[in-house]
Amino acid sequence: MYKCSPDHVAIIMDGNGRWGKKRRLIRSEGHYAGAKRMEEIIDASINLGIKVLTLYAFSSENWSRPPDEVNYLMDLPVRFFNKKLPEFMRRKIQIRISGNMAPLPNKTREALAKAVASTENNTGIIVNFAFNYGGRGDIIQAAKTLIKEVRNGTISENDITEERMQQYLYTGNLPSPDIIIRTGGEKRISNFLLWQSAESQLYFSDVYFPDFTGEMLAEAIGQQPVNSYLSG
Repeated sequence: MYKCSPDHVAIIMDGNGRWGKKRRLIRSEGHYAGAKRMEEIIDASINLGIKVLTLYAFSSENWSRPPDEVNYLMDLPVRFFNKKLPEFMRRKIQIRISGNMAPLPNKTREALAKAVASTENNTGIIVNFAFNYGGRGDIIQAAKTLIKEVRNGTISENDITEERMQQYLYTGNLPSPDIIIRTGGEKRISNFLLWQSAESQLYFSDVYFPDFTGEMLAEAIGQQPVNSYLSG
């Protein structure tokens, strides 16, 4: 239980496909429902006073899903930010991306880059999308960067500390999450924020993400719900 809202909440948004299957829909319709719910969760996070919200949007393991589903997930950020970016600017929401952007289709990479660049000076909540993200890969890429700096003489081996390592992770200077919430009934971390979650509280919900409300978020972090979640 938190006396006040945690600074950084991270959510593994699991169960979208199963939500759709349960309703005899295709998995992509479940992902669309999850994107709609994500809007409410962002809004609820603002009302609850959360400073950083990290959302596990696409993992590095998700490439193994059927091509049609992957293509839909690559197109979803394009449509999402085309719709929501004006509102994010109005509400001073800052967008960040954690993950390997290189393999993404051009339209996806450009939509993500535009959202980051457009909102970089905003002073409200930071919404960090973990996209094409994997915790092991994150640690490896940070280690490679440190090795290069040692070889180049920029730093010495003695300069390698936990603090410096954290700076080279995809999450950069963001604080480590106080709590990681996973929806969908699974009780595992699934290669998410492995370094950053060393001291995080873990909270597991059986509810599929499209049904995970702002009130449930408040309950997960030990706060009373705040009214007026959706802004439209």
